[in-house]
Amino acid sequence: MEKIKAIIESLIFASDTPLAPEKIRVVFPEVEKKEIKEIIDQLVLEYNERDGGIFLQEVAGGFQFRTNPELGQWIKKLKSSKPHSLSPQAMETLAIVAYKQPIVKSEIESIRGVDVGGPLKSLLDKKLVRIVGRKDVPGKPIIYGTTRRFLEVFNLKDLLDLPNLRELKELNQQQDIEDQGIEGQEITEQEILEEGIVNHEVTEQKIAEQEIAEIEIDIEDIPDL
Repeated sequence: MEKIKAIIESLIFASDTPLAPEKIRVVFPEVEKKEIKEIIDQLVLEYNERDGGIFLQEVAGGFQFRTNPELGQWIKKLKSSKPHSLSPQAMETLAIVAYKQPIVKSEIESIRGVDVGGPLKSLLDKKLVRIVGRKDVPGKPIIYGTTRRFLEVFNLKDLLDLPNLRELKELNQQQDIEDQGIEGQEITEQEILEEGIVNHEVTEQKIAEQEIAEIEIDIEDIPDL
């Protein structure tokens, strides 16, 4: 049991994204999912009781090692680049998408009272928001929703774990959010399929690009979270 526990711990540590018990079971098909979850719960408890620099957290449907937020000021000193958070406009747009999804651009603008082309483009570039399909109404506007990366960045287990807007803004100020897209680079069909877009044609991304206003947001590339 201790050997399996050590292996599970190393798998979670080595994974770039939150690791779910289902994926761990691929390595240990002979071990039940319930047993894997019990081992993970033991690890969570052990790291929490240590009160050290890292802890194990459930986020975005999986488990991931995170640094202790209380030690953030020292970690920031180690980084050469200045942390970047979302602009207030992008943050408000993201909050609307998160709470009202699935939602189209015109509905977001109706709530905010201003054009949201720039903030939407920024959120798409950072892969915090994704295209989930088209609404079955005249004009077939594009529908937007949040991504798994959104859950990871804001340390949320799932959408039911959403904080209120004030708490979301506070979390935003604590995060370094990197541009995940490259300006002018076309998205591949495989990436579109992985993002879950209803229409699988690459031209869907081009249509989305035309719909979203081309507003430059000056945010530098920073290390992955």
